[in-house]
Amino acid sequence: MSDDLHIAGGTLVTMDPERRVLGGDLRVRGGALSAVGGRSRRAAGKKLDARGCAVLPGLVQAHVHLCQALFRGLADDLPLLPWLKERIWPLEAAHDARSLRASARLGLAEMLLSGTTTILDMGTVGHQDAVFEAMAESGMRGLSGKAMMDAGEGLPKGLRETTRGSLKESHALRERWHGAAAGRLGYAYAPRFILSCSERLLRETAEAAAEVPGVLVHSHVAEHAAERKAVREALGEDDVAALRRWGVKGPNTVLAHGVQLRKAEMRRVAKDGTRITHCPSANLKLASGIADVRALREAGVVVGLGADGAPCNNRMDPWTELRSAALLAKAKTSDASSLPAAEALELATIEGARALGLDDRIGSLEVGKRADAIVVRLDGLHQAPGGDVASQLVYATRAVDVRHVIIDGQVVVEDGELRTLDREKVLRAARREMKRVVERAGL
Repeated sequence: MSDDLHIAGGTLVTMDPERRVLGGDLRVRGGALSAVGGRSRRAAGKKLDARGCAVLPGLVQAHVHLCQALFRGLADDLPLLPWLKERIWPLEAAHDARSLRASARLGLAEMLLSGTTTILDMGTVGHQDAVFEAMAESGMRGLSGKAMMDAGEGLPKGLRETTRGSLKESHALRERWHGAAAGRLGYAYAPRFILSCSERLLRETAEAAAEVPGVLVHSHVAEHAAERKAVREALGEDDVAALRRWGVKGPNTVLAHGVQLRKAEMRRVAKDGTRITHCPSANLKLASGIADVRALREAGVVVGLGADGAPCNNRMDPWTELRSAALLAKAKTSDASSLPAAEALELATIEGARALGLDDRIGSLEVGKRADAIVVRLDGLHQAPGGDVASQLVYATRAVDVRHVIIDGQVVVEDGELRTLDREKVLRAARREMKRVVERAGL
């Protein structure tokens, strides 16, 4: 059976260096893009109809928590630190491998159907193999890693680790999963945030990640004012300064949020090459504030986009984050030209890929890159009558408009239906396991 694929008749939003928008076909051979544009009457292999649709690179979510998908609606209307200590940490500590697998499948199914093709995920402390197994079977591209937590107040017994144990388990997971699934999966060391990690853990994590090409360090930084205050009281300096001093910096480091970063800190982050992921909806829901994305980009920081987790967002929908990012940038600066639609789209495509060190493989439609692409309807009443395609995509498009999703040349969503996961089984398992987790957590 041929593995060729022919996506015919769409509007190709390439996100290539020239940001070309073309009419024509997209052709795939051996999991890679073999032609972008032009027409093919007799192309080999499977054909997908893209007439009346946009065809664009698969969307990248550079900060998510698959382990929290089961907790949607269980931790609403709380600020960050109480949200963690009173709800999220007890719930995560109550996970077993079966519930974590159900959580990961739920989050993956939601994101695949919305056009997400690559993720950077942070797990919980235990049972991380279950997350990788779910990612492998779903067809998703991404990096993940177990959360690392060897310090801090308010940690449930099930989450607190020894420094040595956390590092040893993380190294073993990296050996098992980095480069797995024909290179679709990668490892990201995940020291949760500076208040839950010792200096030794952070230093040794940074050293270990630097030893293996493509391995990332993934953490949280400067998310909430109360968190920043607690860091200053504990360390006598801000989190970014301490992380930099301990070696957690550079192009292999992705830090989520950055809401509280000052301009001078942005310049230092940019100089180091450290990446920042913007999570607009989660920042609003936890009352963390609005990250200054324009200032970050002007400073030279590579900025990605992510939904964060279901209990601090309630959606894992990249289209909500795209629209929110574009609108909030305007509100933050009182400038309607801040983060125009075409630039916002970069955060979820080529810049998101760059944040993860994958821009040589994904993030744009260019011959030779891996075939990660989505076909999105443009004929909805909420999108009509037309206009600039980037504006249609960023300001008007919804997850339900995603028609086809292709990852590494494999069709994982076709005509709005999952092909790699069973939707009804995912839902049944999620409902069952959520009840069990809540009962074990005593909430």
